[in-house]
Amino acid sequence: MVVGIGYDSHRLVDGESMRIGGVDIPSRWRLDGHSDADVLAHAVTDAVLGAAAMGDIGQRFPDTDPQWAGADSMTLLATVVEEVGQKGLRVGNVDCTVILQSPKVGPHRDAIRVRLAHTLGCAVERVNVKATTGEGIGFVGRSEGAAALAVVTLAPVR
Repeated sequence: MVVGIGYDSHRLVDGESMRIGGVDIPSRWRLDGHSDADVLAHAVTDAVLGAAAMGDIGQRFPDTDPQWAGADSMTLLATVVEEVGQKGLRVGNVDCTVILQSPKVGPHRDAIRVRLAHTLGCAVERVNVKATTGEGIGFVGRSEGAAALAVVTLAPVR
């Protein structure tokens, strides 16, 4: 079994919803980025890539390449999971944390877990999603941005 970690952050700008883990959450903010800026999907993607020693999301889907403009981050994650599968590895589990002042992630946690599990090709019971705020401190606490952390294990395909 191998382990990878991932981190991502994105700026918040005015909007009507933000995508977290493939789920659109109503909000006065949206995440700003080259793709759909799904901060959680990006952290999980980096964790998968790290566990497989395949670089990082910026190398694989660079924000300097116009083909990734507005891309669905869950599609990018699915692409990486497929490539990892071709190397004889599958996702064992994922534990992740969204760091966001608002909106609250808790009411959407189950939907996020289901969406991530489907994309990762693992059981929902193998996906844990936590959320915390910035407690009014730093860029998250001032509602300037959001961040996410993820840890993923990969195991050989049996």
